[in-house]
Amino acid sequence: MRRSLTPSLLLFSLILVGLATFQSSLLVLAIPLALYILLGLIFSPDKVDIEIERVLSAERVAPDTLVKVTLHLKNNGSSLEEILLEDHIPPALSIEEGKIIHFCTLAPNERKTWSYTVSGTRGSYVFSDIEIRSSDHFGLVYHQEVLKIPGQLFVIPRVPRLRNITIRPRHTRVYAGTIPARVGGTGIDFFGVREYQTGDSLRRINWRTSARHQQNLFTNEFEQERAADVGIILDGRKLSNIGRDGHSLFEHTVSAAAGLADHFLSTGNRVGILFYGRVLRWSTPGYGNIQRERLLQALARAKTGDSQVFTNLDNLPTQLFPPNSQLVLVTPLVKGDAKMLIQLRSRGYQIMVVSPDPISYELRGLPDNPDVKLAARVLRTERNMVLMRLKRSGLQVVDWDVNIPLDRILESRLGRPPAWHNATGK
Repeated sequence: MRRSLTPSLLLFSLILVGLATFQSSLLVLAIPLALYILLGLIFSPDKVDIEIERVLSAERVAPDTLVKVTLHLKNNGSSLEEILLEDHIPPALSIEEGKIIHFCTLAPNERKTWSYTVSGTRGSYVFSDIEIRSSDHFGLVYHQEVLKIPGQLFVIPRVPRLRNITIRPRHTRVYAGTIPARVGGTGIDFFGVREYQTGDSLRRINWRTSARHQQNLFTNEFEQERAADVGIILDGRKLSNIGRDGHSLFEHTVSAAAGLADHFLSTGNRVGILFYGRVLRWSTPGYGNIQRERLLQALARAKTGDSQVFTNLDNLPTQLFPPNSQLVLVTPLVKGDAKMLIQLRSRGYQIMVVSPDPISYELRGLPDNPDVKLAARVLRTERNMVLMRLKRSGLQVVDWDVNIPLDRILESRLGRPPAWHNATGK
């Protein structure tokens, strides 16, 4: 683009007036302006031909981790006297060090590098454009161009390390795992006694039982341990995830879902996640580290929202989950949720509810006065009644104060199930 129109009109006017009035002073005055325009045209930049590469120090980080962004430039065209480059970054990222704007001069085939440091909260951030503006020293002619340089940064949720989570779904898969399958075979826990068969290990013969029978031998049988289908349902409804001072209970909800997914995958189970909020997002079940990364990236993108369709759990797409499998709901719980959860339990699903406590979370940001205490007491009573109803219906329920590590809560609330639970399969 050219900015020489105004100087050119002024030069033409001076020459025209000078010739018309026969005043040499006007012609002399036009000489510097003519030289200015001439030099600007001589040194005006040609079409910009720059090769740019953006390199991130990490493409997958934890929240508030510093990430260094480095841009490598190479001029494949003619000399560029003045060039201004601006990297367009996602607005939610914070610039911690350096600048996203760089001004320099590039000779032909010259290489230069500049960098800056950013950080961000949980989310998926897409880098797209770099804007280039080049001009001559006189500012008469300039060129503007936008280059598409794609890049992506995942700020994944914090993953708490969980252990000692006991689940007993009615149905297990054929693959070996850590979930008791209620089927005799190779395992650790005693399951029963059966008649000896050819090929059975002599070490497993139950001599006490065999001594009662003159003709037959009996061998001990142990309970097989297999992998299971685990469906994690993440509650993303805005009405159930409160926030204050730039923080949100939803971040704790997402972190809990990430820790649960990591634990169940590490123990060999097949895990999928359903995001239930403004829209439905289903991450198909899978195994191993690849599935772990897929789920973490899905959780990084999760955001709360309102929907007239998904204001309650009545529209939960249960057909996505195999019958008699294990469901884990991570939800603060709102009025009316208990009914649907009890219905799921009656259909054969084994249900675990991990519920971040919204009352204690919000109470810490409110003034300490009698009105607040009375309101908290009423809400606490209502919540305890809902939790008690769920427990009496056979659901595993964890009431989680988010100021206490989730691992400690799960270890104290979800111990090993009683013997009658294992025997009846309930």
